Amino acid sequence: MNYYLQVLKKYAVFSGRATRSEYWYFILFNILISIGISIFITVVSESLEFVSSLYALAVVIPSIAVAARRLHDTGRSAWWLLIAFVPLIGAIVLLIFFVGKSEEDSNKYGSNPKGVSAPEMSSV
Repeated sequence: MNYYLQVLKKYAVFSGRATRSEYWYFILFNILISIGISIFITVVSESLEFVSSLYALAVVIPSIAVAARRLHDTGRSAWWLLIAFVPLIGAIVLLIFFVGKSEEDSNKYGSNPKGVSAPEMSSV
């Protein structure tokens, strides 16, 4: 839950890096909250369908921002998000990027959010 709140605190921060955990926990809680809202609407009243639209609208900017930061963590530009407009192939490519390994050292988008650097190789 902390990752979800952390992303919401960085509502429109497109710079920096986001770990796999931060990105995927945000996605997980987003899905769970959406399912909860859908169940609530079904049980209480169909006339409250606007609530799910309001939630979706409220999290669209943080979703794009955390996706951009996740791409930065893998060393890619946020412009790669535009590949999502290519049917099927775009979603597959983004999925591969999002599950991919982070760059261990600092990159042009910032330092490693985990604070762990690759061990230095010493010659023998």
